[in-house]
Amino acid sequence: MNSASARPGTLEKALRLNLSRDIYGTFAEIGAGQEIANWFFRAGSASGTVAKTMSAYDMIVSDEIYGKATRYVSRQRMCAMLGHEYPMLLQRLSAQRGATTTFFTLADTVRARSYRDTNEECHGWIGLRFQTEPGGPSSDIQMHVRLLEDTHARQADALGILGVNLLYATFNLRDDPTILLQSLLDDLSRKRVEIDMVDFSGPAFAASEFQDRLVALKLVRLGLADAALFGADGEIWQASDVLYKKPVLLKRGSFDPITKLNLDMIERGQAAFQADFGEAAQNNIELLEITMHNLLAGGSEVPDSEFLARADVLQALGKNVLISRYPEFHRVSSFLARHTQQPIGIVLGLPLFEELFNERWCTDLEGGLLEAFGRLFKNQVRLYVYPMGDPMSGSILGAQDARVTREQKHLLRYMTATHSVRAIDAPVAQEFLFHTSAEVRKMVHARDPQWQSLVPDIVLKQGPWREIAEPVRS
Repeated sequence: MNSASARPGTLEKALRLNLSRDIYGTFAEIGAGQEIANWFFRAGSASGTVAKTMSAYDMIVSDEIYGKATRYVSRQRMCAMLGHEYPMLLQRLSAQRGATTTFFTLADTVRARSYRDTNEECHGWIGLRFQTEPGGPSSDIQMHVRLLEDTHARQADALGILGVNLLYATFNLRDDPTILLQSLLDDLSRKRVEIDMVDFSGPAFAASEFQDRLVALKLVRLGLADAALFGADGEIWQASDVLYKKPVLLKRGSFDPITKLNLDMIERGQAAFQADFGEAAQNNIELLEITMHNLLAGGSEVPDSEFLARADVLQALGKNVLISRYPEFHRVSSFLARHTQQPIGIVLGLPLFEELFNERWCTDLEGGLLEAFGRLFKNQVRLYVYPMGDPMSGSILGAQDARVTREQKHLLRYMTATHSVRAIDAPVAQEFLFHTSAEVRKMVHARDPQWQSLVPDIVLKQGPWREIAEPVRS
């Protein structure tokens, strides 16, 4: 039963769980109504699955039950709900039916659209704590979801379907993480929900396939999410929590491998960003982004292991990694601006800056290139353009030398005059300027030992490049 068409529909999933008789638990739902539990009542025989349903909508009541939280729609609140409801379930029912029952608690806290709505994001946290066998230890699935429908009723409906899918997949499809994740959108579409984080933990998910970075990558590959974020500390991050009210500095690239030139670009960009925005840029979140567009360049997918090798190096350098499906810069900008209203700096080299003027990236926009740049700079976004060495002339080219059409030069001058684009003029590492990342990759594959002087030492010590470097260094 691997394909979506072979799996039962939402109501049938709920009925099958109800009739199993050995899966029993608590539903605790705050925000959009008791939408998940409702499916089990509609299916019939809900007494086979539902031990208790509850909602604590009033904040005072919710605080009395689960403790105070800084944000009510948060992972913290969802974990508090699981931590309260699951032990209570075991305490009350283990003696009576613990020998034959696998218990679970499903908790969600959601901000759905209201009749007097603001521009706040509609999203929620869903958590499931469960046993895989009677009397066994518990495992957890924690998930963040964005609700994309434009009415409360349709958002609530999508949430209910997603919850049923989660519970059914956990007890029937968890042997294969790809199938489990794909099944979360059964009877849904990507236009209705985005699942941008799933965290598996506990003995049920000991297999390496459930390693958190692999899951984050898989969410983006499968199209369940547009982006995934994990920190230098190895933790999977939820963008709305980590980027909330924080300035951001982003560098795009394939980092295959990361070079000393890349690091100098980040350092110079960081200095320019803080010089421009002062205190507003302090304690910014620095992100190195790898897009799926780059991962698929060349016509074939980059293996997960190779991608994670790149991420290992970036994290060892103390960098946070963003995985995205965005080939266009204005979509990256919109993603960041969705989570923070603070300044955003994007560092890029001159060749990539020139590519921004290529109209193939805005064929889906009615306003064409002007709309693309309008979206890019909609919030406090600034581009920092790092110079490039021209091997033909030996000269150094900057943002003012960008190869654009005659008509586009007016646009370039305007963006420079309004400080939306800033050339990095500080002294740069000229010894690296004439060796682009693409050239370094060619050296690596050609086993030209010169490449080793162009990358940080960590690249030579780990990842797929180590095997190439060692014979030369011995």
